Amino acid sequence: MQDQRIILPSAVAELLLRLNQSGYSAFVVGGCVRDSSLGLSPHDWDICTSALPDEIRGVFRNERLIETGIRHGTLTVVLDHTPYEITTYRVDGSYSDHRHPDEVVFVGDVCEDLSRRDFTINAMAYSDEDGLVDPFGGQEDLRSRLIRCVGDPEKRFEEDALRILRALRFASVFDFQIDPATDAALRKLAPTLNRVAAERIREELVKLLCGAGVGRILRAYPEVLAEFLPEIRPMIGYQQQNHHHLYDLWEHTVRAVEGVPADPVLRVTMLLHDTGKPAVRTTDDMGEGHYRGHQLASAQIAEKALTRLRFDNQSRDRIILLVRYHDIPLRNENGSVNTDQAFLLRRLNQFGEENVRALFRIHRADRMATGYSTPEKEELRYRTRVAALNQLLSGNPCYSLRTLAVDGNDLKRAGYRGKEIGEKLQCLLEAVMDGLVDNQREALLQYLSSPRAAT
Repeated sequence: MQDQRIILPSAVAELLLRLNQSGYSAFVVGGCVRDSSLGLSPHDWDICTSALPDEIRGVFRNERLIETGIRHGTLTVVLDHTPYEITTYRVDGSYSDHRHPDEVVFVGDVCEDLSRRDFTINAMAYSDEDGLVDPFGGQEDLRSRLIRCVGDPEKRFEEDALRILRALRFASVFDFQIDPATDAALRKLAPTLNRVAAERIREELVKLLCGAGVGRILRAYPEVLAEFLPEIRPMIGYQQQNHHHLYDLWEHTVRAVEGVPADPVLRVTMLLHDTGKPAVRTTDDMGEGHYRGHQLASAQIAEKALTRLRFDNQSRDRIILLVRYHDIPLRNENGSVNTDQAFLLRRLNQFGEENVRALFRIHRADRMATGYSTPEKEELRYRTRVAALNQLLSGNPCYSLRTLAVDGNDLKRAGYRGKEIGEKLQCLLEAVMDGLVDNQREALLQYLSSPRAAT
């Protein structure tokens, strides 16, 4: 926690000064004050002021202005090619759509403006002239590591249901606790999350999953998350009854999420990687649960969820692939790490380098999350795989048709036609990956006429 002196960027200080010199009060407000108090670098610097929109326009008449938020009292001033939002102090009217105020009323007091905000840690303002304005105890809640609504929590969440997920996101990102009254209200009103646009849900979910406190939040609030991600509901408390797993399915999932780096694709992959297990379970005569085909079932469930939450196509397709192949064998039959060159080349051909490295991380996390392996053992396996892959790639090996030393034109000149060309190119690539022939043009063409190429 820093002291209450905040070092403002020169452009922000200039904007405040120009408003002050024109007779208006002005502060930086919200997340930039919170982050500065935590010793973090703010991403944005939002400014609020007693000046009305027309008055803001007058103060900055010689600057470029963007008026897309003018209906709610916000003008964007572009200074040194950087946009800064400046908003008139306001209080909000009713929220008939439970997301946006139907109207706003401009006021002259910054404390009235702060009273409409979601959480105390976001309801602080600062200026060099007036210092820190903190009417709702945001600084104390930062010291106590607490997420607490401003005023009545139920009212705050009824106004905007997205705030329910924002509370969980902030608690995860900052690894804070949630105030009991705020906790009770968000649980009660969790069903209202169905009012929120999928894009906004996705943004908050991804940030939550990448937070330092993600495991604690996933353990404490699975039923809240299931309101917009019903695919996880069957996993909550699900007993796997399998000798490879110590934990229930949700606890395994949480540990798997914690076990991968805070990368959005990896975290979402681990959240969804076993969603298909309950649907495919069979039980043998000894009461052992088996989950053959859960990989494909999980990938199908993931595709449905990711499409509904409007993930971009590239992220969606990559997550689906990683879910589908999250436990593809990476070991020999005796359980040792498979570092065979041909094996690694075929995995590179199948998935590409980025996804092979991701699968290594996924295997490590998935194995540790069973409860029957140790972090030390899985870390050693992971490092062994990575070292073998790095050594292989340092030699610029051929594992795709793009890097094969012959192409379709070479095969046409050799007399091949139609689909046979593609078949022969694939045959040559597999021979190179298996170490049967060097990736050299003459050697490859000669190999095509050998008996081995015909088999």
